[in-house]
Amino acid sequence: MGRRRKNGRDISGWLVINKPAGITSNAVVNKVRWAMDAKKAGHAGTLDPEATGVLAIALGEATKTVPYITDAQKAYRFTVRLGQATNTDDAEGEVIAESGTRPTDDEIRAALPQFTGDIMQIPPQFSAVKIDGQRAYKLARAGEEVEIKARPLWVEELELVERIDDDHIVLEMICGKGGYVRSIARDLGAVLGCYAHVKSLHRVWSGPFEAEDGITMDLVEELAKTGELDVYLRPLEQGLEDLPELRCTPEAAARLRHGNPGMVLASDVEYGDEAWASLDGKAVAVGVYKSGELHPSRVFNTA
Repeated sequence: MGRRRKNGRDISGWLVINKPAGITSNAVVNKVRWAMDAKKAGHAGTLDPEATGVLAIALGEATKTVPYITDAQKAYRFTVRLGQATNTDDAEGEVIAESGTRPTDDEIRAALPQFTGDIMQIPPQFSAVKIDGQRAYKLARAGEEVEIKARPLWVEELELVERIDDDHIVLEMICGKGGYVRSIARDLGAVLGCYAHVKSLHRVWSGPFEAEDGITMDLVEELAKTGELDVYLRPLEQGLEDLPELRCTPEAAARLRHGNPGMVLASDVEYGDEAWASLDGKAVAVGVYKSGELHPSRVFNTA
């Protein structure tokens, strides 16, 4: 996920982008890295090219916190086109089946509980899932239809928020890691007996980051190479908000930065819990808490 290069600034933190449609997540990463002249950058959770919304870009040492944002819950607002199935499960694909059946609002609401809680979900044929070492979308583009195994997904909420017209509904979903909104639309259409696909998708928030607080790519372009984008940089510690924070002394921080266990002040963590150590509010290391010490697994090389 990270992108490295020899030249550039040693700058660390998060830049939250409100991604527009028509650009890939990797292209956003590359543009931000170039605009901020950063040595290293990566993103916390891919959005499809036509999807919009929050895309959190990690720079420098913040890339070490990416897994915690990737694992965090996310919220999506998406429009579903009823009556049509496509080969990509979104509006970018070819229509492969149609139906004149249209469910009522009550029928839609009655079907939604089937897609909440712990569910099993089959990713779309056009997805980044690996099949025998190859991405599913590459096989699909080559005309191969492959069997993709169902994967577990936690869906906190799935609600009908608007019925635009007979053919279009708007849903909102809060889910855990690895959720495919396109699969939700596809499978909902199957349950309702009408076929369906995603027409548009917006990621409202991802962990601590919200789309409405993100900056635009136009602003990234406008302020590129000026250093003024640094104003919008958020501390890498925001990527650790779901983990308990344990304070440490300068002596313990020195030990942790060398990969050794360090004493920490703990009150609400238990033996074996994952946590992060801080000195003066700055992240020193992430690790496992054991008997008054943090055993580091990731160390942050920041001043």
